Amino acid sequence: MISTDPRSAVPHAPRLAQMRYELLTLGDELLLGLTPNGHLSFIGEELARRGVMLRRNVTITDDESAIARQFRESWASADVVITTGGLGPTCDDRTRESIAGVLGLELVFDHDIERTIAERFALLGRKMTPNNLKQAYRFNHGDVLPNANGTAPGLWVEKDGKVLCMLPGPPNELQPMFRDQVLPRLAALGLLLDGEAYVQVRSAGVGESLLETRLQPIFDRHGAALSIAYCAHAYQVDCRLSSPSGEIGLPQLHEIASECARLLGDDFMCFGHDSLAKVCADLLRAQEKRVAVAETATGGLLASSFTDICGASKFFAGACICYTNDARMLMLDVPESILQQHGAVSAEAAVAMATGAAEKLGADYGVAITGFSGPCCGSKENPVGTIYVALHAPQGVWSRQLSWPGPRRTVKPRAVNAALDWLRRELIRASRSTPASAERATG
Repeated sequence: MISTDPRSAVPHAPRLAQMRYELLTLGDELLLGLTPNGHLSFIGEELARRGVMLRRNVTITDDESAIARQFRESWASADVVITTGGLGPTCDDRTRESIAGVLGLELVFDHDIERTIAERFALLGRKMTPNNLKQAYRFNHGDVLPNANGTAPGLWVEKDGKVLCMLPGPPNELQPMFRDQVLPRLAALGLLLDGEAYVQVRSAGVGESLLETRLQPIFDRHGAALSIAYCAHAYQVDCRLSSPSGEIGLPQLHEIASECARLLGDDFMCFGHDSLAKVCADLLRAQEKRVAVAETATGGLLASSFTDICGASKFFAGACICYTNDARMLMLDVPESILQQHGAVSAEAAVAMATGAAEKLGADYGVAITGFSGPCCGSKENPVGTIYVALHAPQGVWSRQLSWPGPRRTVKPRAVNAALDWLRRELIRASRSTPASAERATG
């Protein structure tokens, strides 16, 4: 049982560790595999950042009795229950009605919600059908969470010393609502921390086991009071430092993290959660430089990583996605002789692509990726998983051969992150104004 009186809410890590949060993700499309359950990873990550662990996630069909049965069980055992999905206008959206029955709450029609839905349809230039009014019903006890990106508002109930938060299913609606409305409300009630519960050291280009080996001597000095967690991604590893007991305060955690960063040198990527593309973007902005990219094997994934960042035109000149030799020659001025002699998947072709991207698009840096990401193609010399990355910089141009056997969906992000990490390291060296080093070139 929790207190929802903000005046008595004083977040404390050990107490928060005892909180029980449960997530109910609703929708037949999740169980049929038609839609991935990204809500679990998103909400679980956001809560963990604030010092609480999601204790259980249950995915439920759209059947009204199944929803009621599972919600009743979760409401009995949890302090906070979060639901996603089933708040829309169609006949299979039954979450609101099912939970109202379990909690004994009346559903009332809200004309303010109706007006908001109508205004959104008018903004989109579409006709609002009558079934959309189903979304205008709310509980007679509780609050409405406005939805700036959709028509179904969220619902918030504090009852029996517990909290219920109901959110729509589309990620573009749910995620900003959760960050901007739900987290602040939970923090105000003392149900999670105002800020992050840990300090994250993000590294790039170093494996998980090697990272632990390098950092462990630092951690050993702090004993059991310091909690360490590693999380490996494609070409980068996160190390989270926390103190669940509260013995080590946040300022000291930052000092430990800074010591880790100094030890890692250029393998240190950033503190927090920035992507490799964001780190590169910040370095490019600081140096008033621009980058252009040329891609074959990754099909625009590298360009997309840059354009996901607001204000990309300040540092990103553009991209050429070339899958034929004619396109390489036409768009990037890759010499036909290079393609005939060495092939499109080669160090020479990658260098020509990176140079062509920089020169054609007027950029200071050019990054190119070519290769066989699988499962077809490949050769004896260049089997599937062979990737060539090239970097054109003011000081010169170089290429690297990489090999990642595996499915296409893993080879492509690995290649992109490898290219970004190489660019990041070159930008760091440029910021120090040191001469080009031999480690840039690997053939």
